[in-house]
This record gives sequence, structure tokens and C-alpha cells, in this order.
Amino acid sequence: MLLISLAVGVVPDKDLVWQQEKDRITGLPGLTFDVNFSHYSGYVRVNENPGRFLFYWFFEAVEDPSSKPLVLWLQGGPGCSSIGFGEAGEIGPFHVNADGKTLYLNPYSWNQVANIIFLDSPVGTGFSYSKSPSDVEENGDEMTAKESLAFLLKWFERFPQYKGRDFYITGESYAGHYIPQLAQAIVSFSSTLESSINLKGYMVGNALTDDFNDHRGVSEYLWSNGFISDQTYKLYKIFCSQDSFLQRSENCQKISDVVQNELGKVDIYSIFTPYCTRTGEDTSFVTNSPPRKFGQINETYDPCSKNYAAAYFNIPEVQKALHVDPEVEPQKWEICNRLIFNTWKDSASSVLDVYFELIRGGLRIWIYSGDADTVIPVTSTRYNVDTLNLPIASPWHPWYMDGQVGGWNQEFRGLNFVTIRGAGHMVPQTRPKEALVLFKSFLSGTQLPTIPSLADTDV
Repeated sequence: MLLISLAVGVVPDKDLVWQQEKDRITGLPGLTFDVNFSHYSGYVRVNENPGRFLFYWFFEAVEDPSSKPLVLWLQGGPGCSSIGFGEAGEIGPFHVNADGKTLYLNPYSWNQVANIIFLDSPVGTGFSYSKSPSDVEENGDEMTAKESLAFLLKWFERFPQYKGRDFYITGESYAGHYIPQLAQAIVSFSSTLESSINLKGYMVGNALTDDFNDHRGVSEYLWSNGFISDQTYKLYKIFCSQDSFLQRSENCQKISDVVQNELGKVDIYSIFTPYCTRTGEDTSFVTNSPPRKFGQINETYDPCSKNYAAAYFNIPEVQKALHVDPEVEPQKWEICNRLIFNTWKDSASSVLDVYFELIRGGLRIWIYSGDADTVIPVTSTRYNVDTLNLPIASPWHPWYMDGQVGGWNQEFRGLNFVTIRGAGHMVPQTRPKEALVLFKSFLSGTQLPTIPSLADTDV
């Protein structure tokens, strides 16, 4: 018997049922526990000539998926995998153990409250590919938004039971470009044609938003925390203030190198925690010890987790189980494709104009920021929010979890800004429980807990 979850009144035809079943994952190497939800993976062709294919991994909600919203997670980079980071290290149900071979169940997975699609975008990211390899060097903001929209339209044809479902987009870092630009494309498309995409809003974390504000925030965060010298702070402001984050001038790159030297060996994505002392995909250091299950209760952030994901997704049996196209199987899977970053064609200097447009359209928009990130720090995000000059809806205030301050919050008319105390660049990785509380509040459109009760949340 087919176990496809169907929305009331929507029944896929036989061809679609076949395609869904073709994408269904029936087992994964290293998955040693039972799960009570369905998940699917495969490819959607987003460009016919020469043939560009985006890879997705979709998880239905743990309970009653037909009543839950649909959420798309996009990673940053550009060129970093939503499968490798978002699913395997942040908000997905399956995280990779330190042995690089086995999985554990993430107790703070976001599919506890929503159906989640992880998309490797653009082409060349993760398992996504083009039949013309040189296409990897043709990516940019405009093409990524266009092809992500094409993916969604075709994905809804493959999974018509989700048509019209409340739909949200989330992600982090360079997805600060992807997400509002995709939201804008969806709104524009829906205004001219009947659309299957019922976009309700988006939420983005530690987001690259405006080059000038982001650079200004980086320099002030580093200096005010005592990480760089007064001279370097002044030179960074002079040489980098007008630069793109992707294409820096020679002088900006030189002073950025000085910044790195003054910082020393630290994890720039989570400045107050240890950095990874392992390189590449080395997992030999755990050969004689049991796998550590980071991210679970009473465990800490593991800066080496991307190495474990790299090891796991390069296992041929894993790729086969995930329905990876044989055309890309021989290639080495990388969590981030540096070539995409280095050859990016167009990067908007600011997406604040898109925010203005979408805020007027009434979307639910939340921006969150981990305050232990030096890459796109909380100071950068505050400058971006301030530039929007929105009317204040509620005063700045702390929010709580388990009797402790989880962060701070200010609501504006049209946008909600939230900080997460002690979280790094990838908030769900460094503060997974707080991130789930944040996500639940975002979906429900309700205020984060403001009373320091020991029973703030039920997660």
C-alpha cells in the first residue's frame, strides 16, 4: 500500500504517485533507528538547455503532515549545501556522527512542526549539477532566484498534495540574498498567474543584506569586542566600506588578511567556542572511541561537524540511497563549492529595496542574529534593520527559555528582529533548542516567551 500523505481532496494521478514513490527513501546507511515520517529525495530539472538539475531532500512532518505548513531551507555560500549544513548539521532530523558513517536523530529537528524541503541551489552546489559542467561558472543572484522558482513550481506538480499549503522560506548567511529575491520572484509570478505557492513569509539568520552596513557592522563588532587593533579597525573602515563581500578590492583583501592574523586561530563562525583542529574529512581520531552525538541535550557545538558530513555524503551507498544521479556520483561531494563563490556573476550590493517591497506586500518577515558571529555579526543586522526605518511596534526586550535569557527582541511594523544569545553564524547548530523555539514562534506569528519560567516551551 502506498503511504503518501495526501491533503484532503487532492489525489495525485498515477504518474505522480510513481514519481513520488521513485523519490521515496526507504533506507539510509548508518540509520540504526526507526523513524515515523516519510522522506524523499531526487532531482528537478530547472533548465532544459543544456540541462540543469537541482537536488532536494524533503522531510514530512513527524505528526500529521497534512495539517503542517511547508518550509524551504536555503543555505548560503554562495555554493554551500543545504543538505550538508541545514539537514545534516542544523535543523534536519538526521545528523552525522563523528565517525562519518552513522546518523543520530536530532531532538530539535524542525520537521517536528513543519514539512521541510532542503534544496541544493544553485547548480554545482552539493549534488545539484548541469550536463554542461562549465555552467557552474554562470551562477548569480538573478539565475538562482529564477531557477529556485522553477524548482518550486515543478516540485508542487510532483507533490500536488502540498499545493496551496502555507509556505515559508528560511535560511542563513548568503541566503540573505536568495530568500528575499526568491520571495520577490514568487510574489511577482503569483500576481500574473494562478500560483500553487501560497507564500506567507520568510525568516533569515545572520544574513548578508547590504554590503555597506554589513562591512560597517563587522569592523565595529571585531573592534568593540577587542579582537582587532585600533589601527586595523580604522583601515578596515577605509578600505572595505564600499566593497562587495564576494569581490573585494586589493586593499580590502590585504586588511582582511591582517584582521585574520590578529584574530588568530578562532572559529569565526562561533567566536567564543573552540575551533576545529581537524582538517579535510579526517575522522580517524574517533576510530577507537564511540561516536559523539553533538547537538543533543548536555552536548556542545562541534566545529568539526562539516567534516563528518563530507565523509558521509561521499559514501557510494549513501549516494545511491539518496537517488543521486549516476552522472554526478563519481565526483567528490563537497559541502561548499569554492568555484561557485569565485565565479559568481551578479551579487546585489543591497537587498533592502526588496525588503521595502515585500513589507508593503504584507509578508511575515523575521530577521534573527546569533550574537557570537564575526562573519555577519549582530551589529551588521542592526544597521540593516535601522536603515529600513520602520515604526516600532514593541520596545526592545529579552526573551526567555528554561528560565534564562535566550536573546533579545524588537518588533517593528512589518518585521520582527530577534537575537539569540551565545549563538554563532549558524544559529541552529550552536543553539539548537533556542532555534526551534524561534521557529515555532515564527510559524505561529506569536511573541517569543517574555516571562522567565522554567517551563517556557514544550520542545
